[in-house]
Amino acid sequence: MNKNLWLLAIAQGLFLANNVTFIAINGLVGLSLAPYAWMATLPVMGYVVGGALSTGLVAKSQRRWGRRVSFQLGLLVALLSAGLGILAVQQQWFWLLVATTVVAGYYSANGHLYRFAAAELTESSFREKAVSLVMAGGLIGAVIGPNLANHSKALLEVPFAGAYLALGVLAIIALVLISLIEFPPVPEKPSHTDDGRPLAEIMMQPVFIVSAGAGAISYGVMNLLMAATPLAMQVCGMPFSDTALVLEWHVIGMFAPGFFTGSLIKRFGVLSIMGFGILLNLGCILIAIHGADLHHFVSALFLLGVGWNFLFTGSTTLSLDAYRPEEKDRAQAAINFCVFAMMSLTSFASGALLTTQGWNWLNMGSVVPVLITGLALVWLARQQNSSGALA
Repeated sequence: MNKNLWLLAIAQGLFLANNVTFIAINGLVGLSLAPYAWMATLPVMGYVVGGALSTGLVAKSQRRWGRRVSFQLGLLVALLSAGLGILAVQQQWFWLLVATTVVAGYYSANGHLYRFAAAELTESSFREKAVSLVMAGGLIGAVIGPNLANHSKALLEVPFAGAYLALGVLAIIALVLISLIEFPPVPEKPSHTDDGRPLAEIMMQPVFIVSAGAGAISYGVMNLLMAATPLAMQVCGMPFSDTALVLEWHVIGMFAPGFFTGSLIKRFGVLSIMGFGILLNLGCILIAIHGADLHHFVSALFLLGVGWNFLFTGSTTLSLDAYRPEEKDRAQAAINFCVFAMMSLTSFASGALLTTQGWNWLNMGSVVPVLITGLALVWLARQQNSSGALA
């Protein structure tokens, strides 16, 4: 670990604080403003749709201006979207709120590249741990995010307007931190330099298919259940302070393992750790369908967070072997697009399924994509064994 990695870890934490606050408040604000109840999570969906639409733009900005400038642009957009969020809730404009979250997706597309940037700020032998430890910075988000949403929701006269104001302050702090990080300079590329393989060829590799697919599905399942949790707890008559507690433990589960996930991957192999993440996801679903008391929500969402960490950190590490340095911008953009596309689908499905089918059916439906991910890991392990590669 060095100064740059520590600063990036803190920036990662502030990014996750933004995300957790968005999840905590946007569904509830959406429910109060939406014309129909099933549209409640459209603002959550807008955030990830905006991220998906921004992946190509972010890749171009990173290639042209480098990591620092691109990340700074993302934070300026986060500051703008915070102001628009205040306006949306003050004027009670549902569709402005949705548009605001779409705009904020540009920041999300940038923030999802922090984990890849971590591998470039240290030597190659430390890259697994660098990715894992920078993601562990999300613990800051675990503490700040839910408490920020809980204590700032009544800060201004209009409910939840203060939360968007607080997000603007976080963006300013993160902007300062990113400005202090010394990223590798953007290399000058002669006109005759090889750009690497076509994206289609990169994406056809088994290691890319599984790493991108596992990353997308793990984020999708996590998002499906997490986005529905505030609404499900409200239906159960629980106060918002309980929701903040559940989300806090969920995000602790997502990022506390980051202090040792990299070491576990080096010791046991990336596919083994991802497989354990599958088991933890299944454990989460089993607890969630067993009951709807506070301890059920806390324990289920905590297991969901740890399972996501093992799967997502593992898929990120796995993807580093799928592309060459000159191919990174296109490959990483494609991976993030898969993640955002899955999150867009699950963000909409979360509110629609919860309000029409209920919490139990929502959880039972999550078993299918989890099992598909498990089968994909088995397939890749057989592919690697047949080619003599180490899993």
